Amino acid sequence: MVINKVIVENYKCLPRFELELNNDLNIIVGDNETGKSTLLEAINLALTGQLNGRSIAYEISPYLFNKSTVEKYVSDVRNRVNVEPPKILIELYLENSPDLARLKGINNSLREDVPGLLILIQFDEEYREEYKSYIENPEEIRTVPTEYYEAKWYSFDNNPVRQVSLPIKTTLVDTSSVRLQNGTDYYIQKTIEDILEKKDRAGLSLTYRKLREAFSEEDSIKSINERLKESRDIIVTKNLTVTIDISQRTNWEANLTSCLDEIPYQYIGKGDQNILKMIFALQRKKAKESHVILIEEPENHLSFSTMNKLVNMISDKCKEKQLIIATHSAFVLNKLGIEKMILLSDELKTMSLKDLSDDTQKYFKKLPGYDTLRLVLAKKSILVEGPSDELFVQKAYLQKNGRLPINDGVDVISVKGLSAKRFLEIAKSLKKTVAVVTDNDGNPAKVKVKYKDYLSEDNIKICYDDADAECKTLELQIAKYNDLKLLNRIFGSSYASKEDLVGYMLDNKTESALRLFETKETITIPPYVEEAIQ
Repeated sequence: MVINKVIVENYKCLPRFELELNNDLNIIVGDNETGKSTLLEAINLALTGQLNGRSIAYEISPYLFNKSTVEKYVSDVRNRVNVEPPKILIELYLENSPDLARLKGINNSLREDVPGLLILIQFDEEYREEYKSYIENPEEIRTVPTEYYEAKWYSFDNNPVRQVSLPIKTTLVDTSSVRLQNGTDYYIQKTIEDILEKKDRAGLSLTYRKLREAFSEEDSIKSINERLKESRDIIVTKNLTVTIDISQRTNWEANLTSCLDEIPYQYIGKGDQNILKMIFALQRKKAKESHVILIEEPENHLSFSTMNKLVNMISDKCKEKQLIIATHSAFVLNKLGIEKMILLSDELKTMSLKDLSDDTQKYFKKLPGYDTLRLVLAKKSILVEGPSDELFVQKAYLQKNGRLPINDGVDVISVKGLSAKRFLEIAKSLKKTVAVVTDNDGNPAKVKVKYKDYLSEDNIKICYDDADAECKTLELQIAKYNDLKLLNRIFGSSYASKEDLVGYMLDNKTESALRLFETKETITIPPYVEEAIQ
């Protein structure tokens, strides 16, 4: 049982949004504030009827509504336009399976006859008279009057939904959202609920009560209570004592905490804390029975090696489930499968990499350290062959525009060997504007053959010296277009010939590039580099 499609209207940063999902894995990526977390929250809301762990009926507020929608509503009311209060709609279009037949109907915005669920947060007509009074003074209107709203949770067959009887189950894992005083108490309690039998729980509860009663018999506690008895005020005739609460409301589970190497949870590192939360969440009975698993940024506070283990665990625990992950990590993206990526843009458009070749998919899975997300998220990118080329291109852009390329949304990314073509395949699929700065290596014709599949693409430029085979590297190009005296000043050297200076630059590539980047002198930029930064 999976979600085929999601439609969201007026929910937080999503004024109108539609997304088709893969049946197995969906990796949601995008810049900040593009709606990744909001999308996961909306899906979970439509599957559970809950927000922040409570029924949505108790969580309705103006802050759930899309800001631009609220602003338009307020403007229309103040201009005395006859406008109805806005509504929030979240729809999940589910697969057409027999298990979901009772959710099937056309009670959806597309009028499709399929199984599905919807959350509708709308004006409650019972408050029509109160609403008329509310808008009598339009200048006082600041936001949506959610006090007059109701939430409805329906299936597409137009019947109310109860979570307990819902055939499709979900688990949302957000390790950053749990802020409990005792760390992983929540996860431990839920795990205990899944594991222990009724008699086991009763036995442990009895043992725990006896331990607390024994505590009250300790000599130090008796001594404290004797002193309290002696110090009581004459007005207070009853004895004041200190003990441990043994009432039913203080359950033994609430006093448990987890330890790593005997160190309590709250004192271990953030990375280990998040791993524990993820492990507990995915091992719970609820997660095992869920059909849809939602995971928010699993990479938080983790190193590459630990992230690798966590990603493997997620893959193992979520087999045969629909997995929807929001991430900022290229490692997570590459390791799980870049072809399953769904990119959310600022314009609320979505793009995917379903058409990537099998070779490129396997390449990034085997070598997940490549920062593919930099290319995916940048407005424009310049691909270079190494750190020295990266520094020089940054310098060229800074000299021409007075600011670094990243300030204009242009990312200069160092790639090597065959990975450049893999990055270009991504750029071609997503229609990303990309320039490649490459040496001709003494054979310009060979460069043309290497990049032949991309030379006709409007969004891709391959920039190299296609005429001078003698100037086969960037260092030779810099020496060709700049005066020897200028370069000696920049490097603090006194070479008598450009050949000797080029030898120095080749032996000290990064140091030379750093000197060129830091100099206040004006450098002549080779034409093919100029072409890339246009």
